Amino acid sequence: MGDPWLVVGLGNPGSEYAKNRHNVGFIVADLLAGRLGAKFSRHRRAVAQVAEARVGVGADAPQLVLVKPMTYMNLSGGPVAALRQFYKVPLAQIVAVHDELDIPYGQLRLKLGGGEGGHNGLRSMSGSLGGKDYLRVRFGIGRPPGRQDPADYVLSDFSSAERKELEFLVDRAADATEALIGRGLEWSQNAYHAA
Repeated sequence: MGDPWLVVGLGNPGSEYAKNRHNVGFIVADLLAGRLGAKFSRHRRAVAQVAEARVGVGADAPQLVLVKPMTYMNLSGGPVAALRQFYKVPLAQIVAVHDELDIPYGQLRLKLGGGEGGHNGLRSMSGSLGGKDYLRVRFGIGRPPGRQDPADYVLSDFSSAERKELEFLVDRAADATEALIGRGLEWSQNAYHAA
């Protein structure tokens, strides 16, 4: 049995943030937990909600630890680092699922490492993990319209037009996350970067 995978949905705790663009990581994590028949509960070693499951069937099916840090976004790294240590997860088997301003709405980009692009959750994770070489599932939310402040934009809810597609797009992001674990980065990029 190999090392487990840590899949971190980034977001902010609290019902007032639940439908924000910045919380798409939580939304994808919730969908994955539902698909895999796992339930989130508070972890004793970290300020986080955790759900454990296996992806696929058989003894060699990878163990998946879904994580929703219950700190605010800019402090996400602490709980992630604590859980990485608890589950003994290599850095290359950590996946951050997060919103991305620099990608058009609904597009996905998967990558290993790189910069944080001003994303406070990623910056916190990289600092706490001592490196940037973890996987990312980047969910495009696009740039704010007009002169809207990006900070206000990410903390606002998806528009009614965006919500019409959101369920399908979140489903696709969950598929891409599972593919990343089961088939690897290159296969997943080829499959999910086309659209």
